[in-house]
Amino acid sequence: MTQNPIKVLLVDDHEMVRTGLKVLIAAHPRLKVAGEADCPADALMGVRKLAPDVVLLDLRLKTGSGIEVCRQLRAEGSPVRILILTSYAGDDLLVEAIDAGADGYVLKDVDGTHLTEAILRVAAGESVFDPGATKRIVQRLRGGPAAGSPGTSLAALSRQERRVLEVVARGKTNKEIGLELGLSEKTVKNYLANLMGKLGVSRRAEAVAVFMRAQPRDFSIES
Repeated sequence: MTQNPIKVLLVDDHEMVRTGLKVLIAAHPRLKVAGEADCPADALMGVRKLAPDVVLLDLRLKTGSGIEVCRQLRAEGSPVRILILTSYAGDDLLVEAIDAGADGYVLKDVDGTHLTEAILRVAAGESVFDPGATKRIVQRLRGGPAAGSPGTSLAALSRQERRVLEVVARGKTNKEIGLELGLSEKTVKNYLANLMGKLGVSRRAEAVAVFMRAQPRDFSIES
């Protein structure tokens, strides 16, 4: 049976960027451009009317921000998956975007193959984050200053659950997590379900946001 294509709404205030993205997505057999928008109001209207599977969203828009769009969509209870595509690599912006409800965060210097892969992964329920930013945040949590305001403590998590969460924060798939930690995919899913329950969240990206906001004293792989 042929799978329905994944519908993508493009939100960027630069027409040339949207044109390039349309060409890229149109060339992929599993993706389809559902529509496009250049401001928060049109983005919200597009999600409501077109029911896309994924919103590919610029972080900075002329009349607002992608953060505002994320927050509004989550406040409305929209199930749409949100992938931030931006030229801004700041760690604090990454944490803010995830906290607002984004499911992924990639930079505009990503190549086309990796971008379409990120869209597919986000559509499938995975979380995808810029590896450079997440690596810096993990290092900061392990020994540097706090990444932000205190969030939910990670103290309730077991050592293995913390290890799984750290690898999730690096944007790895369940299969990749299993290979790195020597676990089956089913076991990884069980760990994820348990740790999300302990953290009081329902989405992978929300768990990553908790991880990224954690104080260094709350985060210890060895404890």
